[in-house]
Amino acid sequence: MGEFELINHYFAAAPCAQGGEGVALGIGDDCALLDLPPGEQLAVSTDTLVAGVHFPAVCDPLLLGQRSLAVAASDLAAMGATAIGFTLALTLPDVGPEWLEAYANGLSRMAHRCRMSLIGGDTTRGPLSITVTVFGRVPVGQALRRSGARPGDLLCVGGSLGKAAGALPLVLGERQAPAEQAKPLLRHYWAPMPQLTLGTWLRGRATAALDISDGLLADCGHIAKASGVAIEVNLAQVPVSADVEALLGREAALQAALSGGDDYVLAFTLPREALAPLTSLGFIEVHVIGRVVEGQGVTLRDARGRDITPAQRGYQHFRETP
Repeated sequence: MGEFELINHYFAAAPCAQGGEGVALGIGDDCALLDLPPGEQLAVSTDTLVAGVHFPAVCDPLLLGQRSLAVAASDLAAMGATAIGFTLALTLPDVGPEWLEAYANGLSRMAHRCRMSLIGGDTTRGPLSITVTVFGRVPVGQALRRSGARPGDLLCVGGSLGKAAGALPLVLGERQAPAEQAKPLLRHYWAPMPQLTLGTWLRGRATAALDISDGLLADCGHIAKASGVAIEVNLAQVPVSADVEALLGREAALQAALSGGDDYVLAFTLPREALAPLTSLGFIEVHVIGRVVEGQGVTLRDARGRDITPAQRGYQHFRETP
């Protein structure tokens, strides 16, 4: 099957490629065309995933399809953008119909959940890698950035942490677990749901935000550096995934929550007066885990206020594994 036949059969005909709000022209021409309402800006982000580096070389292509779009769309959530569409550049070692069918199905599932349309891309032959570029829209001046945190702000996260790190040994086949323990962790790893609703609500309210991909402490360090402030994280307030704690025990689960990465939960700073309106929504999970102060860097404090900041603050990805 040639390149164009492959694109037409597996992707142009996929449910996620049938257009949507904001898509004036999708697959079929040299460029896609997007419509932006007056007063809005285009938000764009690209993620590349390489087999054996960012995901196991042998894995379920349906799950991979879900994950490859989810991790890219999470960047739109972090900026407070409304999702529009995405492009896919797929490098394949060979053309396997069953693999392509499953991958396209997984991609469409996540696209439906995120309300996004596949609007173009490319295919080529080579070692398996996937590049997804996502497009969203955000009102001028309201994009969430890393550089606005101010002393006195609260540090919050949009959910429990550590699930992806807890799932990783299961994904790699290094550990076994009963199905009731493994399923919720593997589900989160392969299909993390971008927090797009939370991101759009935070527009005009949060002072800084990002999605947690490299670990809570490491990513909070990005906010602290960009904003020229210090961030204090209270260990007792960090929401550790109960599923991870059941699998790994309390101490290992804490480590996973603090530095595991790949959770794609939003971390954000918020003026105190904005907390009550957010928590009153009910359907959004929010945890206050610290505060912004004068200074620089990130400090982890125990219940007595002592500095217990670990040397390692970020997750060591596949690429750093010997």
